[in-house]
Formats: sequence, structure tokens, C-alpha cells
Amino acid sequence: MKHRIVNVTEFKAKCLSLLDDIGQNGGRITVTKRGKPLATVGPPKQPKFKSPEGSWAGRIEIADDLESWDSSHLWDALRKTGEDI
Repeated sequence: MKHRIVNVTEFKAKCLSLLDDIGQNGGRITVTKRGKPLATVGPPKQPKFKSPEGSWAGRIEIADDLESWDSSHLWDALRKTGEDI
């Protein structure tokens, strides 16, 4: 849908169908009253996608050897019965 110009009476009568048309096909509608622009109706602006890549750079520190780090002492399910913390 392109940019359309409708008068306020037509917009009032066809408001829901015009909004559905904007939602499906895009475009804008300028509503006029006595030939003067009153309002412009269009789809909302979509936020630009921002990649999360690099967002934690310089904020956290990762240990050098994560594979050999033993955290079994932190988990109850892995603890042997009778073993204290």
C-alpha cells in the first residue's frame, strides 16, 4: 500500500479496515479535514536488531581451564551420604 490521503469522514467510517490494511501491507495514511492535513497514520517503527556479540567484552573474566574445574562439592546430589560441607 502506498501513501494514501483520506478525509476525516472517510477515515471515521473505514478506520478499522484502513488500520488492518496498514498492518498487512504497510504504507501511511494522511487524514485531512477540509483539505488540510490533520494526522498521519502508519505502522510502528521496528527496533533495529542489535547483536549480543561482544556485549560482555571487558566485563567478565573467564578462568583459563574450565574443563578441569571441579564443582562437585557444591552440589548435594553429587555428595556422598554423611559427607559434611
